[in-house]
Amino acid sequence: MNGRPADNVFARNRSARAKFAVSRAFGRKIWRGMNETTLWSLPVSIAVFVGGALLTIGLGIRLSQAGNELADRTGFGEAVFGSIFFGGIISLSGIVMTATAAGNGQASLAYSNAVGGVAAQILALGIADIAYRRANLEHAAASLPNAVFAVVLGWLLCIALLASFAPPVTLFQVNIASLVLVAVYVFGLHQVRATHSDPQWHAKQTDQTVADRPEALSNRSTAGLWADFALSGLAVSAGGWAIARAAISLVQQLDLDASFVGAFLMGAVNAIPETVTAVAAVRTGALTLAVGGVLGGNAFDVLNLAVGDVAYRGGSLYHAADRDDLFVTLTSLLMTLIVLGGLLRRERRGPLGIGFEGVALGAVYALMVVITIM
Repeated sequence: MNGRPADNVFARNRSARAKFAVSRAFGRKIWRGMNETTLWSLPVSIAVFVGGALLTIGLGIRLSQAGNELADRTGFGEAVFGSIFFGGIISLSGIVMTATAAGNGQASLAYSNAVGGVAAQILALGIADIAYRRANLEHAAASLPNAVFAVVLGWLLCIALLASFAPPVTLFQVNIASLVLVAVYVFGLHQVRATHSDPQWHAKQTDQTVADRPEALSNRSTAGLWADFALSGLAVSAGGWAIARAAISLVQQLDLDASFVGAFLMGAVNAIPETVTAVAAVRTGALTLAVGGVLGGNAFDVLNLAVGDVAYRGGSLYHAADRDDLFVTLTSLLMTLIVLGGLLRRERRGPLGIGFEGVALGAVYALMVVITIM
């Protein structure tokens, strides 16, 4: 009689372990199915790639309108909301692209998509600058939090570069640099928020400075705005997964260079949400949101390296980067410093009716493309 309760306990434990083993095996089967490299046909790959790009374009204006109003309702302000929430939601597609490519063993494609997206998205500020004809965008959108976020982005890019040259020290099969990236990003968010709540520097207000002031609110509920914001982000991430799978098929069927596809094709598509939303935000007068969204999205893109490092099972993603990948990373760092210089200098109007940084960004990006192709 005394042994029966123990027998029942052991029986229940064996049953629980069996159920856990079945569920774990089923989960692994699903994961392998999601990441199995099944090549799509060339017409299907091209159609999905273009369709995914059009999807991100279609959601750009919707995200911009909801984000601008949420920035006022939450009290975060355009700079903080843009760099954290707005930048994060429009970077979901890039996160999915990088994770999908890394999970399929395409290390160079995953790495170059992350850093190539940074360069392409910074170029989006130059395009938004052209769209804003009243003055130089970096002059009108004077914001100390945005300048601090540019510094944080520079930190993250430097850590990514250092990781490629440092010994591949791992923790739970993840490069220690990935953990450092996340920690530095969280620390950077704290600094940006502190700068917004207690600024120690103030930008000089001119007749061309567009201050970040709350605008008239619509009749939509805050919960409805958040739901619209989140659902649009999920749709963008689904498009990112489809684009990544299409890009993998294009790389293998057309024998294209993975770095070129990741840095320029996927990177350009990855930058479409930032470009569209930045131009839309500029058109609606949310200049600080436009700049903050691009810089915040870029920081999330660097964090994509940590996501890709977790998904990549062939070793350290940072050490799988080739020469072209590191060159694109350095170029992204240079373009970040150019934007930071523009935010600090605040040139009213420079060459071609925009600031010097807009011209420099276009020239540096074009040079990067030429050198990478050579």
